Amino acid sequence: MCPNDGFVYFRNSELISGQLGKATLGSGNRDGLYAVLLRDYNALAAASCMNRLAKLSARWIGNHGFSIGIDDVQPGKRLNDEKHRTISNGYQQCNELIQEYNEGKLALKPGCDATQTLEADITERLNKLREEAGDVCMKELHWRNSPLIMSQCGSKGSPINISQMIACVGQQSVGGRRAPDGFVDRSLPHFPRKSKTPDAKGFVANSFYGGLTATEFFFHTMGGREGLVDTAVKTADTGYMSRRLIKGLEDLSIQYDNTVRNASGCIIQFLYGDDGLDPAKMEAKGGVPLNLDRLFMKVQATCAAGEDDYLSPLDTTEMIPKLLQNHAGALDEIFAEALKKSLSKFLGDRITKLESMIKFIGGADGDISENIEKIGHPKENSFAAKVALKIYGVTKRQLQVFIKICVDRYLRKRVEPGTAIGAIGAHSIGEPGTQMTLKTFHFAGVASMNITQGVPRIKEIIDGAKKISTPIITAELEHNTNVNAARIVRGRIQKTVLGQVAKSIKIVMTSRSASVMVTLDMERIQEAHLSVDANTVKESILQAPRIKLKQQHIKVLDIRKLEVQPQVDRKKVHFELHSLKNMLPTIVIKGIKTVERSVIAQKKREDKDSLGLPKYNMLVEGVGLQEVMGTEGVDGRNTKSNHVAEVRCTLGIEAARKCVIDEIKQTMENHGMSIDIRHMMLLADLMTFKGEVLGITRNGIQRMDKSVLMLASFEKTADHLFNASVSGKEDKIQGVTECIVMGIPMLMGTGILKVQQRVDPPPMLHYELNPIIS
Repeated sequence: MCPNDGFVYFRNSELISGQLGKATLGSGNRDGLYAVLLRDYNALAAASCMNRLAKLSARWIGNHGFSIGIDDVQPGKRLNDEKHRTISNGYQQCNELIQEYNEGKLALKPGCDATQTLEADITERLNKLREEAGDVCMKELHWRNSPLIMSQCGSKGSPINISQMIACVGQQSVGGRRAPDGFVDRSLPHFPRKSKTPDAKGFVANSFYGGLTATEFFFHTMGGREGLVDTAVKTADTGYMSRRLIKGLEDLSIQYDNTVRNASGCIIQFLYGDDGLDPAKMEAKGGVPLNLDRLFMKVQATCAAGEDDYLSPLDTTEMIPKLLQNHAGALDEIFAEALKKSLSKFLGDRITKLESMIKFIGGADGDISENIEKIGHPKENSFAAKVALKIYGVTKRQLQVFIKICVDRYLRKRVEPGTAIGAIGAHSIGEPGTQMTLKTFHFAGVASMNITQGVPRIKEIIDGAKKISTPIITAELEHNTNVNAARIVRGRIQKTVLGQVAKSIKIVMTSRSASVMVTLDMERIQEAHLSVDANTVKESILQAPRIKLKQQHIKVLDIRKLEVQPQVDRKKVHFELHSLKNMLPTIVIKGIKTVERSVIAQKKREDKDSLGLPKYNMLVEGVGLQEVMGTEGVDGRNTKSNHVAEVRCTLGIEAARKCVIDEIKQTMENHGMSIDIRHMMLLADLMTFKGEVLGITRNGIQRMDKSVLMLASFEKTADHLFNASVSGKEDKIQGVTECIVMGIPMLMGTGILKVQQRVDPPPMLHYELNPIIS
């Protein structure tokens, strides 16, 4: 089934195939062995399995042993030959790229000049080179090789570490780029000036086993130093960020009316995570409550079809709402709707597969004219239908059992009132931050456009920063398959100053007049797809705030020439002309002032009917979301920005909340971490529930109506206590921190309940005669 014996299969408590490593046993995997035992059976079964495996493993490793030696990382002759061939091919390709660059024939990447394009191409090629050498190395290793076993079972190391020891260490990077120039025009004095070869820019072709040359060793230490500094800086940042998150979210809990409220009773969410389910109990990846594929297989295995008739696709579709109706009492409206949607989609996919399977088998039989509605009736079934039903069919009994199990499991996944979801959510976002690196990534495949990622980006989002380091607007285009249309739109968005399109700006002095003559470069204007001539330049100069000129001071001589005559005294005219000559090139004549630049990015179309045409969108560096959305040719409805504060000002608070969720999610995914969406939703809701974006900082937390003791426990202790005592503030002792300070139980978990004691004696009933009755 799998060449590395990775397919784990149990039958009757017996391991038939597969290796039990970290993926199956550890790391809190939702599809792991213990998770399945806990879900399908109970905690006792999972715990006893853990104990047995721990005893067995300890005894086996004690008897058998496990050792590693230098011969485990010794490459064979074939591997060495293959490695040399791969590296020489890679070097040859890099030399060809450098030659193209020197001759000026290199095809430029979007938004890059020739040097940036060359760097991006060479880096891409060298990264592939290490991967290729690593693949060759992994294929050659024996299955009993110790580092390979360690890597596969997940105890330590990765395929990259093994390939670095045996085959090739690879490219060393400093700040996400190849080794910088430490000397004049070169990285080290061992190389020629302006050399861009892999060797001169930090590519280490040797392995750790073979040993590094002096220059390779030096480049390797440069890369290593960056890693160490990175780790030291990151520790302080992430630790403090976790503390702020916990302080901001600590008092959020679920009440008995399913709302999420803070200590003072303000509603943060009407229903936790929009579905009221506990993230810890989710079964599938991405926070999906039920792993329907696995459940259905379990039902098919435990509830065999036997002699029962299979349901036709039409009957299956009709039965789902009826069966769910039987459980309507147990399910809320929201639960029922969500479950119905997921079940309908899952069973709909199975029906589609069933129909395509019948056509596929029927095509081999020459019997495609089967009436699909009649499938399931024994008399109507052909051979094709019978085979397909065996694979994808479902009986009435199986469907009933399947839906009952789904409903039962769904109900078990509800989050319980009193759960401290705030603290859980803060920890779930803060803890992965410690594993992140402080590095920048290239944005959406555009080599020249760097975007802040990792810890600094998470910090920016959580702080609710008004200014961020790399604001980028992703603008979708109305005509997104036409590159010329995209260029015209770029001309409308990107800031163009007069100095970029002017051929010359000269001072002309005659006996009668003194002026500045501006000549436009019409060829460059056409290449950039700009609609600019002398008249539009005149309008831009008149609107410029720094240059105080009137209409009569500027003469348009023809389409490409204009003359600017400042009206000043003869004594000041020389100074005025030079000042004007210096200021004119900086005047914005086209585009949005706040936009630094915009790049057309190409992406593959995902839908199948696109005939493989390339699809373009615009990446705009800078702020000005409203102006970009209003630009002709831009699809404003699908235009997004990564600047939360700007989204709040332009599109409102709901859009800002969505932006916070999307940005945290994207940053985490770029580092290979998956966090349940419910935690991010809770954080976004807390930051935006007041109607403005509040950062989780001392100023933001202060504006969230927190109590005096809580604020004093966070930062500026003396200030808060002094102000509270001067203004005579009261503290109701409701939050987590206040309860800990006072030493009383907090209102969370089991502490959410209170027992009321009767103080007054119960009223006594009087039994005297009632005059009305008697």
